[in-house]
Amino acid sequence: MRIYLIGPRASGKTTLGRYLANTLGARFLDTDEVLASRLGTSISGFVAQHGWDSFRKEEHDALRAAIEMTENIHSVIATGGGIVLLEENRKLVHATGQCFYIRVPVDEMVRRLQQDPAEAQRPSLTGKGLCEEVAQVVREREPLYCETAHYVLDGTQSTAVSCENILNILPENNA
Repeated sequence: MRIYLIGPRASGKTTLGRYLANTLGARFLDTDEVLASRLGTSISGFVAQHGWDSFRKEEHDALRAAIEMTENIHSVIATGGGIVLLEENRKLVHATGQCFYIRVPVDEMVRRLQQDPAEAQRPSLTGKGLCEEVAQVVREREPLYCETAHYVLDGTQSTAVSCENILNILPENNA
């Protein structure tokens, strides 16, 4: 079984993904980490040099690589926040595993991003201030996250509670 976690940056995908994979004894992958490894540079450095369109193509290739790396094994894949922007990615994620959208209110994501030392390494998506950018990104992507996901989780709950909720939802854990 392959589980995907989708949502905007700072929604907790990587933290929950690692915890869930450990709980399930599954392999964990983060498409941002796969992508950075493939690029040999930081995401912000790549975007600055090549632009967002090139980044989205590379992100798609990283998703395909993550799918190949987890073929026939239990896995949890945390995706980059913009993975849903390409229709092909939405279809791939929906068709090749169980997908959970981690929904977090804008003000909570802003709070998390302000406390995250890696925030300076993340390229701006809009060139706007943090609050305005997060609100705009969520507004634009919410329908795509909902279209892609099989389930929506409350990302304000603790990692342990979110993990328990996923385990209660998964078909093989309810038999």
